[in-house]
Formats: sequence, C-alpha cells, structure tokens
Amino acid sequence: MNIKQASEQTGISSAAIRYYEKEGLIPAIDRSETGNREIDDRIIRRIVFVRQMRAAGMSIVNLRRYIQLFDAQEDNTSEQIDLLKTQLEEMEERRDDIQAAIDHLHYKLDHYYDHMQEAEEELRALERQHNQD
Repeated sequence: MNIKQASEQTGISSAAIRYYEKEGLIPAIDRSETGNREIDDRIIRRIVFVRQMRAAGMSIVNLRRYIQLFDAQEDNTSEQIDLLKTQLEEMEERRDDIQAAIDHLHYKLDHYYDHMQEAEEELRALERQHNQD
C-alpha cells in the first residue's frame, strides 16, 4: 500500500509516517521503481506501535532506544523492561499531578461561596489598593 493508504489505515498522517522513518522509529520503507513508498504489514505494525508508545508519553529519544534494543541481535529484554518501567513511573507521576489539580478544582467548586468568593474579594481589594497607590 502507499503512504496515503497507510495513513488512512493507521490514523497517522503521511508527514508523521515520513518523520517516523527519518527518525528511525520505523524501518526504512521499501520503494517502488517510481520511488513511491510501498508499505507492508510489518511497517503498519511498527507505525501502530510507535503511535501507541507516543500516546503513552514516551519521548522520541526513549522510543528510538527501545526500538534499537528490540531490533538488536542480542536479547535486550531487561533493558526494554527498564525503559517501560521508567515510562510507567513518569506517566504515574503525571497522573498524580493531574489528579491533584482535579482535586483542587473540586475543592474550589465545593467551597466557592465559603472560600473562593471571599478570596477573590480580598484580591480585588488588593488590586484596588494597588491601583490607587
């Protein structure tokens, strides 16, 4: 299939597929005699893998490293697992940060009239005082 068809099948833009190839995230794509990319199931699976790992927050650098380990002749399973564990820890930290922000917003909403309204009025008073000075 050509790059447009691969883009439609994977939900990844043609530009992103070319970028993945340039960055070594997917193997070099074979080309037809006319120079068009000929994408097979092997490349499609790699594109989907890259999309999934990027969605999981993995950086290009770490993803490239993971793919190099996977493609190597020797068994690099332990290093691959370490990269995945590190990524999981980073995502859990991000989740915790997001959850803290959500909890804070819930608190603000739950206590709008007995907390936020008063705090905002104090801030407005400080702003008025500052503007008068």
